[in-house]
Amino acid sequence: MSLIAGSYERFIWGFKLKPSKHEDDSKTLTLAPLFSYPSHISPITTVAAAGPAAASGGSDDAIHLYDLPSAASLGSLLGHNHTASITALSFFTPPSLSFPRNLVSAAADGSVAIFDADPFVLLKSFRPHKKGVNDLAIHPSGKLALTVSRDECLAMSNLVRGKRSFCCRLGHEASLVKFDSSGEKFFMVVNSKVGVHQAEDAKLLFELENPSRKRILCASPGENGTLFTAGEDRAITAWDTNCGKVAYSIEDAHPARIKGVVVLTRNDNDGASEDPFLVASASSDGIIRVWDIRMAVKEKAKPLAETNTKSRLTCLAGSSLKSLRRTQIGNAAQKADEADDGDSD
Repeated sequence: MSLIAGSYERFIWGFKLKPSKHEDDSKTLTLAPLFSYPSHISPITTVAAAGPAAASGGSDDAIHLYDLPSAASLGSLLGHNHTASITALSFFTPPSLSFPRNLVSAAADGSVAIFDADPFVLLKSFRPHKKGVNDLAIHPSGKLALTVSRDECLAMSNLVRGKRSFCCRLGHEASLVKFDSSGEKFFMVVNSKVGVHQAEDAKLLFELENPSRKRILCASPGENGTLFTAGEDRAITAWDTNCGKVAYSIEDAHPARIKGVVVLTRNDNDGASEDPFLVASASSDGIIRVWDIRMAVKEKAKPLAETNTKSRLTCLAGSSLKSLRRTQIGNAAQKADEADDGDSD
């Protein structure tokens, strides 16, 4: 498993979660560095990861790609207006595959771009919003995406055709939108509240209020209707969205506001019973922590692993690193294939 984080100082941070054994045979986890360098020329605003691939977007209008197994930078992608900051990134990986099929990005000019991920080439770019997109979520089918924007609208886009198919005015600006793991529900965050909606018709089922009444800055869906949220209250809250109640909470999870939370699932389909139930979080003071959520239910939680980047972190993403296929960008991949053909003559 690996984590990737972006910072206000333009640095991208990559870590691999490794088990370590001590002399007394006890086991712990450590966050081993994969890479760290200034990959953007402006603050990094969003990151995404799936299998061996990772991506970052910044206010410098660029999307950069990384190959996690080799800890290598793969260059950049173009798909939006050159003056549009990247605001959201999301990979789509079909359940039967270990390598992502698509990367979808959103930008501050209201546009959305769809990339093929094998190799990375632009398929379509369109504009579902009049103002900047705050967040996007891809349905588990990979056929549609939801976006929320500064124009106070929720839009649904057909990713197969590459165009907006539905739009409704909310009357307020939502900052986050996420599908649950089944795709039957989606969640919209407005300040300290989470709206739980039916995916079929966007009907509001109920609303969750952060107990602290402080802003929610990040969210990550888990299994069986669980939703993890975190933000200005420095706590990680697990919601049971089936009944609309708090399942449990890790209070004072960080000394500063939490800017990223991600559920790490192995999903190896190997029948292993030691699935670690891990959740990772990153705060604005540069600290990344990994938690075993089973401990949060039983007792006062302590992080299993921790690292301090000493930078102002802005976003966090995680990958199970199931695939060892090398990530490639379109033109570079074609040139490599041509070189291989030339060598064989």
